[in-house]
Amino acid sequence: MTTIEQLPQHQFHADHLNHRIPVGISACLLGDNVRFNGGHSRSTYCDQHLSTYFDYQKFCPEVAAGFGTPRPTLRLEGDPEAPRMTYSDQKGGDVSDVFMAASQPYIDQLSHLDGYILMKNSPSCGLERIKVYQENGHPHMQRTTGLFTRALQSRYPLLPVEEDGRLNDPMLRENFLTRVFAHHEFRHCVNARPSMKALIAFHSRYKYLVMAHSQAAYKQLGKMLSGNDPRTLDELKEAYFEGFMTALAKPAKRKNHCNVLMHLIGYLKRSVDSSIRQDILNVIEQYRRGEVNLATPVALLHHYLKHYGSQYVQEQRYFAPYPSALGIRNTV
Repeated sequence: MTTIEQLPQHQFHADHLNHRIPVGISACLLGDNVRFNGGHSRSTYCDQHLSTYFDYQKFCPEVAAGFGTPRPTLRLEGDPEAPRMTYSDQKGGDVSDVFMAASQPYIDQLSHLDGYILMKNSPSCGLERIKVYQENGHPHMQRTTGLFTRALQSRYPLLPVEEDGRLNDPMLRENFLTRVFAHHEFRHCVNARPSMKALIAFHSRYKYLVMAHSQAAYKQLGKMLSGNDPRTLDELKEAYFEGFMTALAKPAKRKNHCNVLMHLIGYLKRSVDSSIRQDILNVIEQYRRGEVNLATPVALLHHYLKHYGSQYVQEQRYFAPYPSALGIRNTV
């Protein structure tokens, strides 16, 4: 039986995946009645659209801790840098240790995941803006992260993590999916069978995608693979992955996309008539002005590169960092 690790690298192309990607998710987002009020917060986008591509591992840390459903409202109290979890209607009812005793063993078993989707505004799973209350009952000005999310990010700092609410933002949604699919490919194409050849091949495929996020990061990553770095393969691989995922952490800006698209036109210089190249340049300019979405110049340029470009440029993940059927680039 063929395992994922044995699949040829081209099968990790987002439009040709023959397996679903393992992603963690707050159980309430898939319709489980585990909220404090006995209900759920089902996300149609997660449960219907992304479930085609994601193999979800669902978990509710509050239920796992035995807090019951329904249950009294939980909140964070104390120092925003190291908050404690309590029941909002019970003075001094600290349940932090019980909560973490149930969550930590689960978190320690998640090295196989390529992403995690969390419930917004939750003192357990919220990614940001979670209130921390003072002794006088008023929240601190400083907001924080839910206790489960804090522990998850501490254990896996490079794991793509996002809130369900933030996935409604086209730029944040595009960025999260880019990171999930890239994380998955690196884990199976490089980590599964580490070699300089595999690392360089991965870097080559992701050249223009990284450039769209940060040209400085692309140059820095390239220096690591120049043959002059004294570190061992394992050390180099870990340093590369950290730099790579950090580069992708912030959404790519429109001007950076334009720069990448201009670079890619260069591959058509000797094979396509100048009038056609000018037409493509005009569409890129329309994108720069915000008159069309990113899918428009990318689709036009990719069409010509598939016919006239080299294998190297045709294999660039920039053209399909995630399944095109999701229509993500129609919104950015």
